[in-house]
Amino acid sequence: MEVLKFDTKVQFVKYRVLKEVAREEWAGTLESSLLEIPKRIIPGKEPTMRCCVYKERAIVAERIQMAMGGNRENPNPIQVVEVACEECPIGGYEVTNACQGCLAHQCKYACKFGAITIDENRVAHVDKTKCKQCGACAKICPYHAIRNYKRPCERACKVKAISTNEDGTARIRNSKCISCGACVYQCPFGAITDVSYILDAIRLIKNSNNNQDYKVFAVVAPAIASQFTYAKLGQVLTGIKQLGFYSVVEAAMGADMVAKDEAVELAEKGFLLSSCCPAFVSYVEKHFPQMLEHVSHNRSPMAVIGEFIKKQVPNSKVVFIGPCTAKKAERTKQNVAPFVDVVLTFEELQALFDSRDIEITTLQEGTIDNASFFGRIFARSGGLAEAAVRSLEEQGVDFKVNPTVCNGIEECKLALMKKSKNLIDSNFIEGMACLGGCVGGAGCLTHGEKNKVSIDNFGKTATKQNITDEFLPID
Repeated sequence: MEVLKFDTKVQFVKYRVLKEVAREEWAGTLESSLLEIPKRIIPGKEPTMRCCVYKERAIVAERIQMAMGGNRENPNPIQVVEVACEECPIGGYEVTNACQGCLAHQCKYACKFGAITIDENRVAHVDKTKCKQCGACAKICPYHAIRNYKRPCERACKVKAISTNEDGTARIRNSKCISCGACVYQCPFGAITDVSYILDAIRLIKNSNNNQDYKVFAVVAPAIASQFTYAKLGQVLTGIKQLGFYSVVEAAMGADMVAKDEAVELAEKGFLLSSCCPAFVSYVEKHFPQMLEHVSHNRSPMAVIGEFIKKQVPNSKVVFIGPCTAKKAERTKQNVAPFVDVVLTFEELQALFDSRDIEITTLQEGTIDNASFFGRIFARSGGLAEAAVRSLEEQGVDFKVNPTVCNGIEECKLALMKKSKNLIDSNFIEGMACLGGCVGGAGCLTHGEKNKVSIDNFGKTATKQNITDEFLPID
């Protein structure tokens, strides 16, 4: 079943919309089919997920707009499908039935805002209109009877970029959001999603095939080795070529290039923050601006390999395919946009395959071999730090790397706080916003610890022995 390709049904619903939109775009009938797609996805008269079939179709209609690029005036690729966002309680601190009606009532006296009242049965209650969410009552309760019930999106967002509108829908504050997509994956109703540029990719391919004026390259992130577990990696590569891409190139080759230069920069400066994860870089920009000067001047592997391709093959187009929603925001930066034309996720790649009825399990296996083991392990937490050590050794640079590896944005926050106060002696902070690294990205089909093992195994198949070995031309 198609749903088994994904972790959750929410992903499956999102994929169905992407697939139908893509199918119509391939056929050139998208504009005339916009009213029919919701009926095709929700064909019956009985609702399957919501209160009524009409609301379900209204939500699908909004998802179609997200699949077509969403609100292009909003620079953030993470956006809210407001009509789908209404099922979650507002949340906040509440007294559970664990309250014992004790005599001390420490919770009441700990609250400086008068938000705790005690009823005739000595049971505590929280007045939401007075509560300031400080948590003092919960901390002091001896029975742990007061809990903070956050909405899943708010709980997932470690940078506190999500709040609530007056109508109860989620609101994303772009000034804080780092586009990591954690809320996208955790929202149980799919009401927060990353906008898709799948139509842009299809149009590039169609125009290329029709006019032969340029070649479209697919740059695949190394995390692809942990995805599409129902097929072989070589079959996925062949499937990408069948979509109409001229060639498939490893982003890990760009990672080798970054590791080579970043290691030298580290030795020259003595302290560095990694620049490969766009969500981490955005986090530093928005939440630790005083540390921004320490971010590596190297761009991400996506940007570096994109530039390499465009220099090698004039008039080429580059479509990056990976696990990362933050890459969609990174692509719009001035030093990246000239070299990367479209960013897609693995979820969107699956939709592309099925929109063209490409059953990848039946295909012969293609190959890619552009990168080293160390370039490929950029996809998991710790890989970049290992590559930095190896790169210095290969280049004969006498510098001892003392890294702090941050697995997830909470560890990034802790490391940056400590370093800003000189509480740790690390000289290199590897920041990965997603748990596990890129293999835990919001655009993955599946998530889990097994993904890390898949990346290491993929790395071991590389024939390029060293990071600094010659970078072969792209054809």
